[in-house]
Amino acid sequence: MLSLATSLLWLDLAAVAVFGATGALAAARRKHDIVTFGFFAALTGVGGGTLRDVLIDAPVFWVGRPTYLVACVVAAIVIWFVGWGQGRERVLNWLDALGMAAYTVVGALKALSLGAPPLSAIVMGIMTSTFGGIIRDVLAEQPSILLRREIYVTAALAGAVVFVGLHQIGIAPAIAGSAGFATAFGVRAGAILFRWTLPGFPGRTPPEPPSETP
Repeated sequence: MLSLATSLLWLDLAAVAVFGATGALAAARRKHDIVTFGFFAALTGVGGGTLRDVLIDAPVFWVGRPTYLVACVVAAIVIWFVGWGQGRERVLNWLDALGMAAYTVVGALKALSLGAPPLSAIVMGIMTSTFGGIIRDVLAEQPSILLRREIYVTAALAGAVVFVGLHQIGIAPAIAGSAGFATAFGVRAGAILFRWTLPGFPGRTPPEPPSETP
């Protein structure tokens, strides 16, 4: 039977590899070379966790454990040989959903373990699970997932709230983590399958300024 710490380590590695795979898929879409595949995979895989560790003043997780970088490189190599074709966009979306859900729990749990208040832990879970995707989209020169109406950050928020809330009332971390993961993934899956969105701003769009051209 795996200990909780070992289980979390494997979950963390899996989340990094999955996010790394989405970075490599983005590189494949742009037809980049193998080195760029690895670069995209690494930045996407460790970007969110790096931001989290910097903000909570913890040792950056991958510096002392290069296994995380190896996981990203392996994911990039797999994507290089699998290639990009019809249906890969759907694969990217679903891999991203899995990575987001896992990283939401991992990020919030690490913040809690280092003494962060519940609200701060929720924010850390959200940032951990979304920042890598933002980096990926910027590098791939595609619209950021945050700028789409489709629900994404809300899914991370829901998962983090469920996990941290259950953790605070004394539910076992494994159960709370599973519930948080299922919530985040379920909401994101609904957004992918059914195009769930939140209501947009109801105000009127400001008029364009008048042209100065005579």
